[in-house]
Amino acid sequence: MINLSTLDYVLIISFFLITLFIGIYVSKKSGKNATEYFLSGRNMPWWLLGVSMVATTFSTDTPNFVTDIVRKDGVSSNWMWWAFLITGLLTVFIYAKLWRKSEVKTDIEFYELRYGGKPAKFLRAFRALYLGFLFNIFAMAGVTLAAIKIGSIMLGLQPWETIIYAGTVTVIFSAIGGFKGVVYTDFILFFTAMAGAIGAAYYLVNLPEVGGIEALIAHKNVVDKLSILPDFSNTEALITLLVIPLAVQWWSSWYPGAEPGGGGYIAQRMLAAKDENHAIGATFFFNIMHYALRPWPWILVALASLIIFPDVSSIQEAFPNISQDKLGDDLAYSAMLTKLPSGLLGLVLASLIAAYMSTISTHLNWGSSYIVNDFYKQHIKKDASEKHLVSVGRISTLVLMVFSAVFALYLQNAKQLFDIIIMFGAGTGLIFILRWFWWRINAWSEISAMLVSGIISLVFSSENISSLFFGEAGIFPIWFKLPVIVFTTTLIWLIITLITKPEKQEVLIKFYHKTQPGGPGWLAVLKKLPKSEKIIEENKNWNVPSGILAMLLGCILIYSCLFATGYWIYGKTTNAIITSLLAVISGLFLTRIWKKIKTNIF
Repeated sequence: MINLSTLDYVLIISFFLITLFIGIYVSKKSGKNATEYFLSGRNMPWWLLGVSMVATTFSTDTPNFVTDIVRKDGVSSNWMWWAFLITGLLTVFIYAKLWRKSEVKTDIEFYELRYGGKPAKFLRAFRALYLGFLFNIFAMAGVTLAAIKIGSIMLGLQPWETIIYAGTVTVIFSAIGGFKGVVYTDFILFFTAMAGAIGAAYYLVNLPEVGGIEALIAHKNVVDKLSILPDFSNTEALITLLVIPLAVQWWSSWYPGAEPGGGGYIAQRMLAAKDENHAIGATFFFNIMHYALRPWPWILVALASLIIFPDVSSIQEAFPNISQDKLGDDLAYSAMLTKLPSGLLGLVLASLIAAYMSTISTHLNWGSSYIVNDFYKQHIKKDASEKHLVSVGRISTLVLMVFSAVFALYLQNAKQLFDIIIMFGAGTGLIFILRWFWWRINAWSEISAMLVSGIISLVFSSENISSLFFGEAGIFPIWFKLPVIVFTTTLIWLIITLITKPEKQEVLIKFYHKTQPGGPGWLAVLKKLPKSEKIIEENKNWNVPSGILAMLLGCILIYSCLFATGYWIYGKTTNAIITSLLAVISGLFLTRIWKKIKTNIF
C-alpha cells in the first residue's frame, strides 16, 4: 500500500469532480430522447469521436493485459491483438460510410434492415441480450478486475471497496449524461490517461534499479523479450503469435472494439458522426493512436518490471496481502506504479481511474442502447415515449454495472477473458464482412454461425476434450484450436445459407437502396428489377478495391510507425530510419488513394 500526498488527493478528487460536473451539465439535453441519449443527435465531429474511441479502448485491464503477455512471451506476443489493425482499417475505408448511410440507432438494429421476417426479429432481440448484456458484462468484468488489482496493490483496498468507490461515480455520470457525457469526458480522460502512462514509463525506466533505457534493453531478464517479431526459428511461437492472428484471427473472430466489418461501440460512434466523412476520420485516427503509438509506454513498464519483479513469487513477496486467486504476471504493472513519487503518483492514479471510467461508461451506454432500442422497445413496450426509453436506459445502466462488478470478483486475469471472448466469436467474422456485399447471406446464416461457434467453443473449453484433441497429448498442436473452430463454424453457416431461402426481394432492395454497397455480389438482385424501379447509384464506381488498397497502405503506415517507435526507443537507428521512411512513403501513397474514395474530412 502506498501513502498518497495532499497533491495526489487533490489531483484525484479534482478529476472525479470534473467528470461528475460534465455528466450533470449535459444531462438535461441528453435526456430529451433516445437518439440524444445514445447518439448525441448524430452531430459529433470526427476528432471528438476519434479521441473517444482511443480513450474507451485504454482501459485499466489493457496495461495489465500487455504486461501479462510481455512478461511471459515478450513484446512479440502483442501480435495477438495488433493483428486486429487489418479489420480496423477495413472498417475505416469500407464500412464506416456504410454504417453512417444505414442511419440505424445501433448496429443491432441493422438486422431488421438487412434481413426480414421472424428470423430477423429473433436475431435482433437475441443479439441485443447476448452482446448488450452477457458479453458486455464479460468485457466490463475484465476492466473491473484490473481496477480491483490496482486498488489492492496501490491503495490496499478490498475488492468491494474498489467497486464501490470507482463504480459509483462512473455509473452516476454514465446514467445521467448519456452518450454526450461519455464522449465529452472521454476527451479529458484521453489526455489524462496518456500523460499518466507516458510519465510513469519515463520515471520507472529511469529508476536506479533499472538504470535507464540502455541498461533496460541490455538486462539479462529483458534481452530475450525485446523482439517485435516472434522468433522465426520457433515454429510454434511463430504460428501462435503471428501466423494465426494475421491469417485467421483478424477476419474470423468477433472482439469488442475490433469487430470485422465494424460494430459495437465503434459503430455507435460512427453512427453518431456528422456524416460519412467524419465517421471515416474518427476511425482512422483511432487506429493510428491505438496500434502505432499507445502500446509502447505499457511495454516499457512491463519490461522494467522483469528487473524489479522477475517472477510472480517476487510480486507475492512484496505484496503478501494479495489473495492467491488474483496473483499473476499482470499484477506487475500495478506493482511498478507503487514506486512513483508524489504528484506523478496522483496523476497516474487519476489516469488509471480515467481509463476505467472511460471504458466502463462506454460499455454501459452501448449495452444499454441494445437493451432499450433493440429489445425493450421492440418486445416489451412498443409505444414507449422517448422520456420512458431514457429512463429504462438509465436503469439498465445500473443493472449492467452491478452484474459486471459481481462477475469480476470471480475472474483471475485479463488474458483469461480475452481467450474466452476470442473463442466464442470465432468463425462469425466472415459473415460480418460479407453481409454488406453478398445478397445470399440471410438471418439463418448469422443464427447458425452464432450457435455453432458458441457450442464448439464450450465443448473445446472442457479440459478433458481439449487435451484429447489439442496439445502435446492430443492429435493436433494447441495453436490448431482456433482454426478448427473457425473452419467448422464457417462451413456450417455456408451450408445453412445455401439450403435456406434467401431474403425477400423487397427486403434486399430496401437495404441496397439505403446503403448502396455496390459490387458483383448484388448483381443477381439488381438484374431482377424492372427498368422503372432501377436504383440510381450515388457513385457508380465501386470503391471497395480502392478501399482494400487503402487498407493495405494504411497497415504498412501504422505498422511502420509501430516498428519505428520501438526501434527509436531501442536505439536501433538504422532500422528506425528505414521504418520511418517506409511510414512516410506509404502515407503519401495513402493520401492519393484516400482522395479517390472521397474522404475530404476537414
